[in-house]
Amino acid sequence: MQSYAPESDGFEVVAVASSAGGIHGLATLLSALDEGLPVPVLVVQHLDPRHRTVIAEVLDRRTPLDVKLAEDREQTLPGTVYIAPPDRHLLVGPDGILTLTDSELVHFVRPSADLLFESVAGAYGARAIACVLTGTGRDGAMGVDAVKSRGGTVIVQDPATAEFRGMPDAAVGTGRVDFVLPLEEIPAVIRGLVETKRQ
Repeated sequence: MQSYAPESDGFEVVAVASSAGGIHGLATLLSALDEGLPVPVLVVQHLDPRHRTVIAEVLDRRTPLDVKLAEDREQTLPGTVYIAPPDRHLLVGPDGILTLTDSELVHFVRPSADLLFESVAGAYGARAIACVLTGTGRDGAMGVDAVKSRGGTVIVQDPATAEFRGMPDAAVGTGRVDFVLPLEEIPAVIRGLVETKRQ
């Protein structure tokens, strides 16, 4: 297992969760991030598994970052957005290698934000940023708790500004959130946090 530099070395990953209303939310977030983003972005967006998804193509046109559906055993790269494919959980290891699984549903959903956030917390600890956007249900709340318990940073879209407030409300309700912000203000905070890594 490779050893990491001390935590003061900054953030290594951003994990984002969204559901209903999430395509707009993700497009707004990703379009305001720079192509030189020094970390990978891992995304769980609840998608209908019965249809081929074009989410990666749609979002790729809206952001300077590279956007793709995540592949099993893939190595993450900075400035790239990896989206969980429909009906597969997305996990990441400490080496930045992605894993896709079709293990059981969590809170009735697959992919699960909770599983992604928990894997990010385990792999990156205090070097992880987790972000919860619009969506129905409670997915992400347990994962937020995991990220905070390992010293990571949690950003949640202000439920009052979210198209669907279920997921943001559940995340805020954990009491383990660092920032609660309107969607438009989230990219600047993410940039500010990860840019310190470059200095």
